[in-house]
Amino acid sequence: MNQKSFLVWLIAIGIFTLVSCKEDILPKPAANLRLEYPEASYKTFDDPSCPYTFDMNADGKIKTEKNCDLSIHYPKMKATIYLTFKRVGNNNMDSLLRDAQSLLYKHVIKADDIIEQPFINKKENVYGMYYAVNGNAATNAQFYLTDSTRYFVDCSVYFYAKPNFDSIMPAASYLRNDLQNMMESFKWKK
Repeated sequence: MNQKSFLVWLIAIGIFTLVSCKEDILPKPAANLRLEYPEASYKTFDDPSCPYTFDMNADGKIKTEKNCDLSIHYPKMKATIYLTFKRVGNNNMDSLLRDAQSLLYKHVIKADDIIEQPFINKKENVYGMYYAVNGNAATNAQFYLTDSTRYFVDCSVYFYAKPNFDSIMPAASYLRNDLQNMMESFKWKK
């Protein structure tokens, strides 16, 4: 091997060594959106025409419908809590309970789990059931409440997106807390 060939060979090995000694370039992993919401502050909802009061998140935008039905909108989360009010009469308590439960159990197909939690507040004469729905169901939480003689309310959370529980989990947890706070602060007017 002559000196010129040796020099070309040495330069080629040097360039190869410099180029090949870099760290591997790895693509950045897919990032997950970090959803954080402000700490909830609550205010009392008390419409003079409605026979009930409860505490609601101050960030919710409430709209009163006919017959004291309500919708509480959460624009940042693209979600709404719907509350439906009905009067008890003519022995319709069974049908009101059946309707509330059948609405929930329509989600069984998509739900992974439904956790039932009875609610009793004897002091305020408020009785009902809270449901936490896990999985890709259209609603992830709902409850019904009654005084068992005059009034009945049914309340549920819906998102404006195709249900994907993993994606909406932070918002779902936040709204579950709001829903539970509504239920626990619920009072019938005397």
